[in-house]
Amino acid sequence: MKVFNTLSGQKEEFVPARQSALRHAGVPQSDEVTMYVCGINPYADAHIGHAMSYIFFDVVRRYLEFRGYKVKHVQNITDIEDNIIAHANKQGVSVPELTQKYVERYDEDMKDLNVLPAHVYPRAMGEIDKMIEIVQGLVDKGFAYAVGGNVYFRVRNVPDYGKLSGRSLEQMMAGARIEPGEDKEHPMDFLLWKESKPDEPSWDSPWGKGRPGWHIECSAMSIRYLGEQIDIHGGGQDVLFPHHENEIAQSESFTGKKPFVKYWLHNGLLKMHETDEAKMSRSLGNLITIREALEKYSADAIRIFILSSYYRSPLTYSEETLEASERGAERLRQTASRMSEGSQSEAQIDTEDYHNRFIAAMDDDFGTAQALAALFDLAREINRAGEAGMDASKACNILAELAGVLGLTLKEAEASDLAEEVAKGLWNDTVAEARRLKLEWVVQKVTEAQDLEHVRGYLNLLTGVRDAARKEKRFDLADFIRARLAEAGIALEDTPQGTVWKRKR
Repeated sequence: MKVFNTLSGQKEEFVPARQSALRHAGVPQSDEVTMYVCGINPYADAHIGHAMSYIFFDVVRRYLEFRGYKVKHVQNITDIEDNIIAHANKQGVSVPELTQKYVERYDEDMKDLNVLPAHVYPRAMGEIDKMIEIVQGLVDKGFAYAVGGNVYFRVRNVPDYGKLSGRSLEQMMAGARIEPGEDKEHPMDFLLWKESKPDEPSWDSPWGKGRPGWHIECSAMSIRYLGEQIDIHGGGQDVLFPHHENEIAQSESFTGKKPFVKYWLHNGLLKMHETDEAKMSRSLGNLITIREALEKYSADAIRIFILSSYYRSPLTYSEETLEASERGAERLRQTASRMSEGSQSEAQIDTEDYHNRFIAAMDDDFGTAQALAALFDLAREINRAGEAGMDASKACNILAELAGVLGLTLKEAEASDLAEEVAKGLWNDTVAEARRLKLEWVVQKVTEAQDLEHVRGYLNLLTGVRDAARKEKRFDLADFIRARLAEAGIALEDTPQGTVWKRKR
């Protein structure tokens, strides 16, 4: 298994640090993998650009666990920084109130996207003691210095500073400048501890009241929960420099151990439009939130959209591509549903080639696009063999297992879930068009079906939504469903027990 390591700039054989050490010592190898992923700044809803990163690293974890590794996954929450303070002040709430709200919403988003929760979600404000310990240690070793209430890291004391981004200190200096009021020894020196302004959150420290700098937070949390050297550190390419570069410098200087991280993995960034130079960003406002995307598309479709590209490449948001991904997700769902079908033959589908292709793709730096291609080819073979009367049950199990490695559920939305949304008033004017498009797509599936038994789930979904719509006096929605199904040759009958459907004669 090989992964692209940003630190070396090439693909390397994946051998966890602990396994490598035990191998050299001639003792039984460990299957433990430590993985740290940069988390959210919770001051607004997460967007699809965030989803791109967290879905990819979710797949990394799933695949490592599929291969038999025991992954310890830590993802930080930066709950104290300038943007958070500014948004809390603007909204007239405390920093903890603001961050707790958006942490909870983020958790809901990840659950809806079928992203496995990290084993630990440390919050910056809960780790101040460790940060002060590291900053003091860096000062004691001569790697940091205090200026008033601020403490800066001394980059010139690190000969290999810049090794992650591949730039020398001189190259970084181009365009760098000291801000007015700063008293740094060198323009590239960065903040470890920041003197607080009046009315800002602050903590007592050897340098007076203040709060941590951006970079020290991740070093403190990764060291506390994963140890001084870890296997995988993940994040977007936008935080490679200066954030990850500075993490390396301060962590290795504090512990005296190299490397701080054995494998650095960085995902590409999502753009709103092909012509955009900038990534999707909350600060720029050029974004689609995860919640907005899930109004239109299933979690499986969003995953297929993201995983159809190489993770290190940039990706452009595209409604057309997402719609194609939704159709692809539906093909996989329909194939997986063949598991319950009877067969006329004991002949089994040979899945070995598809399984091997999937493994080979994922072993080559998490080649999810090629892994998906193997899944879709297996689905076509299952459908072909099923039409020929062969037993597809075992092949469907393999399909579901491999799809699960990519975090795909291959499950339909429950009618009760959509009905509950109607009852809660979620089918309002702001999302009506998106909902209508989704219903059109479901009706189309019913229309195209040769056998209504194969789309019974869709019909039950539509009738369940219609019942909820009538109960909430959303007769426009109820009439829309009746009319579209009538066009498809399906008659609806209202009964005391709810709506039932039958094919028109």
